Amino acid sequence: MTERPLLTASELAKATGLSVRTIQRYRSMGKLTPETVTPGGQARYNFDKAKRELDALAREARERHGG
Repeated sequence: MTERPLLTASELAKATGLSVRTIQRYRSMGKLTPETVTPGGQARYNFDKAKRELDALAREARERHGG
């Protein structure tokens, strides 16, 4: 199985339809975990792992709001 390349916050935002700011906010809240962080402090995300974390956040939001 070939591994997908790691994505920047901008690339992850584009792939998921979220804003870059939302990706950054979820990271700062500890709800979205980068696969690695470059020496310059830039997060790199594994798409499949990030998608699972984002799906879990969406489920939590629906449950909180009665959906």
